Amino acid sequence: MANKRKVIITCAVTGAIHTPTMSPHLPITPDEIVSGAVAAAEAGASILHLHARNPETGQPDQTPAAFGRFLPRIKQATKAVINITTGGSPYMKVEERVLPAATFKPEVASLNMGSINFGLFPLLEKYKEFKFEWERQHLENTRDLVFRNSFRDIEYILRTCSNNGTRFEFECYDIAHLYNLRHFLDRRLVKPPLFIQSVFGILGGIGTHPEDLMHMKRTADRLFGGDYQWSILGAGRNQITLASIGAAMGSNVRVGLEDSLWAGPGKLARSNAEQVAMIRQIIEGMSLEVATPEEAREILSLKGGDQVAF
Repeated sequence: MANKRKVIITCAVTGAIHTPTMSPHLPITPDEIVSGAVAAAEAGASILHLHARNPETGQPDQTPAAFGRFLPRIKQATKAVINITTGGSPYMKVEERVLPAATFKPEVASLNMGSINFGLFPLLEKYKEFKFEWERQHLENTRDLVFRNSFRDIEYILRTCSNNGTRFEFECYDIAHLYNLRHFLDRRLVKPPLFIQSVFGILGGIGTHPEDLMHMKRTADRLFGGDYQWSILGAGRNQITLASIGAAMGSNVRVGLEDSLWAGPGKLARSNAEQVAMIRQIIEGMSLEVATPEEAREILSLKGGDQVAF
């Protein structure tokens, strides 16, 4: 009997998009991030994509000290691959964004592959009151926000982490980002297997129609052939739908409260683990298998959890 294909589930635990008002289940404090991450791993996530927040206000915090409050605890409690963001928040400069990955030398770090408008302001229509005033301003300011990821910025992150053995989750929000990645592959600043995270549903990036997903896949196939592992990230209510379509087409998947707060129409997800369990049920219902952390390391050619600096 042929071996079943292994599907890597990434869980993005908290992120920098959603704010405390939007869900009481969004992890904010180090303790909440640890418990949310560990539960997601126990539910089947083999990669944990991590951001840090100010425990008092919930604002994004990209200082190494903030990450240091939970990284060793998560590593001790689970065998999952830890993926540290270099995206941070769209308001941060690249030198700030790369610091945690440069300091802790994780197996995987995210890397945004191009600049885009990053519109979150439509969320203002859904929330009349906010726990913290920064939340309203955070959303309002995205009317005039470009999430900068210039060629210089991308190269800066690649070169800063080049000697750490860290590989990247290449976040591609549009077709042009795939071509940007091909540019860096041609320059040999990145090497296969590439882990491409196709991001759908951010206002300013590619849309969420199944044809958008197929267009992204066709373009990646043409540019990278067999030199990449594909993964699907659908924002908001599109999370499970697009991940399911992607899994059926051969992709890996990403879920988590960074990308969506929902577990169904009008139903807030109570935890990251709930979303992991939902997509795991769909994957296994397709007669596919969820990859273990060690299988994910083999698929992505990672250096191993004993080679990180935390």
